[in-house]
Amino acid sequence: MLKHLLIKNYALIQHLELNPDPTLNIITGETGAGKSIILGAIGLLLGNRVDTKALYNPDEKCLIEGQFDLAKMNLKETFETEELDYEAVCIIRREISPLGKSRAFINDTPVNLEILKKIGERLLDVHSQHDTIALASNEYQIQIVDAYAQNSKLLLQFQSDYSDYFKEKANLEKVKKIAEKYQKDFDFNRYRHDELRKAKLIPGQLEQLEQELVVLENAEAVKTKLFLVTQYLYEADNSSIDYLEEAYANMSSLSGFSANYASLKDRLQTVIIELKDVFREVELAIKNVEFDQDTISGVQMRIDLIYSLLKKHQVRTETELLAIEKDLYNKIDAVFNIDEDIEDAQKRFETALKKMQKSAQELSNSRKKVFVEIENKITGLLKDLGMPNAAIKIDYKEDKVTNMGVDLVNFLFSANKGIAPQQLKFVASGGEFSRLMLAIKYILANKKALPTIIFDEIDTGVSGEISIKVGKMMKEMAQNHQIIAISHLHQIAAQGNAHYFVYKDNSAKKAASKIKLLTHNERILEIAEMIGGSNPSAGILENAKHIIESYQ
Repeated sequence: MLKHLLIKNYALIQHLELNPDPTLNIITGETGAGKSIILGAIGLLLGNRVDTKALYNPDEKCLIEGQFDLAKMNLKETFETEELDYEAVCIIRREISPLGKSRAFINDTPVNLEILKKIGERLLDVHSQHDTIALASNEYQIQIVDAYAQNSKLLLQFQSDYSDYFKEKANLEKVKKIAEKYQKDFDFNRYRHDELRKAKLIPGQLEQLEQELVVLENAEAVKTKLFLVTQYLYEADNSSIDYLEEAYANMSSLSGFSANYASLKDRLQTVIIELKDVFREVELAIKNVEFDQDTISGVQMRIDLIYSLLKKHQVRTETELLAIEKDLYNKIDAVFNIDEDIEDAQKRFETALKKMQKSAQELSNSRKKVFVEIENKITGLLKDLGMPNAAIKIDYKEDKVTNMGVDLVNFLFSANKGIAPQQLKFVASGGEFSRLMLAIKYILANKKALPTIIFDEIDTGVSGEISIKVGKMMKEMAQNHQIIAISHLHQIAAQGNAHYFVYKDNSAKKAASKIKLLTHNERILEIAEMIGGSNPSAGILENAKHIIESYQ
């Protein structure tokens, strides 16, 4: 329920505040006074796009703010889903800067227009000329059926199954494409994998082979120098180790004199042991260094093979080549397992399809059950609204699946006796559309959680006794829902629980639209002027008073 509406610096409105009654609110005023401007401002709270020129004062910020009572709305889960703070009183605010930048807030949390629209549509149901046009669309008509049949849970279940179905369908197509690609590349991948597998690559081997090749290619020089090293260390007269052993013997004779001498002796011993170990390794190296052209050729071929593989696969290390080998193995292996993957994806797809078809059928059955009831109720209401020969027929056929199900629903209408019902867009006039929409809103009033319904001149094309019935229908709807109706008929205006008057204030340099809640006497005068024009007679005033009191 809308508790408070604030509009600042919007179009012809400098500052406007409204505190609607919880029941039936009537808004009247002369043409051009600003009634449609108020609706335009409310539309901004529903996520409508901003006209950057719609500022009363182009140098100041525009502000539209609505306070809504959510006590009976069951919207807590929706707020949590959108990560919004839930409060019993929700404040929706829209701001437009002088530069045209628009911002939206729900309980002071910035939101995008998509979220604003999602929340706003749960708080307000605005009937306008656009809404009348929408009535002719099949999508809107199926929404009417679902609202009347209270199919929200069935629809949500179907849409969840529908989403799962398309996920599994996409997955099946993806697996089939992968299988096709793997099959296509199988021989090539197997050839590349075999080439890498036969190479028996080892990380770091290339560097080791290049060092080995250098040694092999310089074998004689290396061997000569290694031989000299053995001579210097141990084999020649007066070798390094001989001198060190003599030094060790002399230091051993002194070790008893000082702990420092003993330490030096131990260190000499360590050096001797290390040098002898070096000598043995050098001897072994001499034995391993032989100039062998076959060995050199073998090492060179191995190096060339690794380099050719690196170049072919455009990588730098054996580790990367091994990773490619593993990836190729997985692709080859996947070909042997892809049939199982396809079979598994096919089963999941078929399961999702059957589940979606089942929920689509349940949704369809629920819709079909209410077709006749909707037809009868709307037809009965149209007769009360001055269309005794009107008829509504809901035409149905099964169509391709969409996120709304498999049902194509078409409301067929005829206003005249003997004329077969046809599609709304071909046969209904503006006034007929308005009365038809009122009848639909009326039968849905207790089916949907919409605390605030706004009618913008839904009385178009009606007068006299019919307008009284229109007003009574609104008043009855207002017992459970807050109704705001913009009207130009006194028969409807007189039935409101609260009557607001929109007018233009020309006292300043720039005209401004304003609104005020009429007192009892002001209301009598307004109703009288709606009946007989300006300066109504005493008789008309008395008649207006009697009309108002008869509806209270």
